[in-house]
Amino acid sequence: MPANLTPQYSKAEEEYRRAQSAEEQAACLEKMLQLIPKHKGTEKLQADLKTKLKEARAEQQTEKSSGKKVRSYRIPRQGAGTVVVIGAPNSGKSRILAELTNAKPDVAPFPFTTREPFPAMMPWNDVAVQLIDTPPITDSIFEPYLVSFVRTADLVLLCFDGSNDDAADETAAVIQQFESRKTLFAERTGFDDDDYSRLQVQTLLVATRGDDPDIDTRLEFLREVLPRPLPEWKVELDRPESCEALRQTIFERLGVIRVYTKAPGKAASYDSPFTIPVGGTVEDLAGQVHRDLAEKLKYARVWGSGVHDGQSVGRDHVLQDRDLVELHA
Repeated sequence: MPANLTPQYSKAEEEYRRAQSAEEQAACLEKMLQLIPKHKGTEKLQADLKTKLKEARAEQQTEKSSGKKVRSYRIPRQGAGTVVVIGAPNSGKSRILAELTNAKPDVAPFPFTTREPFPAMMPWNDVAVQLIDTPPITDSIFEPYLVSFVRTADLVLLCFDGSNDDAADETAAVIQQFESRKTLFAERTGFDDDDYSRLQVQTLLVATRGDDPDIDTRLEFLREVLPRPLPEWKVELDRPESCEALRQTIFERLGVIRVYTKAPGKAASYDSPFTIPVGGTVEDLAGQVHRDLAEKLKYARVWGSGVHDGQSVGRDHVLQDRDLVELHA
C-alpha cells in the first residue's frame, strides 16, 4: 500500500533533515508522527520514526547531562540555498570559495589550511547562494560536526583534484567517512526507504584543475570505486568563464525559482526576490514572506509566464521563475 504522504508531512520531514541538534530533531520527529497518515502503508515508517525519536531523546539527555565539550559550529542559513564544500587536502575547496565569492579564505599549496568552517555568499544574477568551506578530510582525520553540515545542506560540492594521481583514493576516503556515519552522497536528497537513519544528500562531484590532460583518466579511476554514480563538473579556476559556468550550475542544482513580490497599489520592484522550490505554489511564497500570511492568504495576483497580467489565482497556483506576485490576505 502506498504511503500517500501529505505536503505538510513532507515539509516536516525537510525540517527534520535540517535540524542541527538532538532537541530540534526530537521536536521535528514528534511533529512528523502527528502528521503521518495512519494506515498499513506507513506502519514501517511510523516504527522507524518512533525509533529515531527515542534515539533523539536519549541523545538530548546525554547532551544535557554530559560535561564533555564537543566542538561544534552553527551557521545561520542565508540566501537561495546552502552549499557545503568538502574534500581531501588540497582538493581545491578554498580556491572555489575564493573564485566564486568575494571572500578571502586562506589558499595555500600545503594541506590543512582550512581549520574551521568558512561561510561566504556567491552572487548569481539577482540572488546569492551561501557557500561554506570546510576543513579537509582524510581516512584518519574527520571533524564530527561535518555530518550535520552535510546532512542539512541543499547541495554538497565534493572536490576532486584533477591533477593528482592519488585523488581517487583520497576522495574515496572522504566518501567512506560519511558512509560510515549513514550519510550518503547521491544524485538527489532523500531518506533511504529501507533505513530511515541513512540520508542521501544531493552532491556534485567538482573536478578542479579541469584543464589537466589526464583528468579524465583520474576521474575514471574514481568512478570504479564510487558506491553510486554522481553528477560531475570539471572546472578550471584560472579561467573566469569556467568559474562562471560552475556558478550557474550550482544555482541550477539547487532546484529553486526566483519570485518577486509587490504590495497592492504599489509599483513593482525587481530587487531581492524570494526563492522557492521548483513547483512551489503561492502558499509556499506566502510562507516565505511571513508565517501568518500563509494562514490568512485569500488569493494572489500574478504577472508572468502562463497567466494573464494581473490574473487572480488561488493559493495552490504553481509559480514560475521570475513571476511577480501580489499577495492578498
